[in-house]
Amino acid sequence: MISAIVMIQADVDKIPEVAEAIAEVDGVAEVYSVTGECDLIALVKVPRHEDFHDVIADRINKIPGMRESRTHIAFRTYSKNDLGAAFAIGLDE
Repeated sequence: MISAIVMIQADVDKIPEVAEAIAEVDGVAEVYSVTGECDLIALVKVPRHEDFHDVIADRINKIPGMRESRTHIAFRTYSKNDLGAAFAIGLDE
């Protein structure tokens, strides 16, 4: 799967509704309400780069109350689980 982090600005009075609608979109793994420069952050996971267009441009960006989004496509994903599995390769237990 390919991951993207989508930084979202929404109408202030619609943030909860926008977040719930985004969470219902196929391909959206999680949605966070955050402080800072954006209102919401969505984690999108799709099998092909072309699928980002369908999920982000055709679905998320057309949700009522959406104002702006900025998408950051991940080159690599690092996590404790992934690193532990990588370092354990070849070790006999």
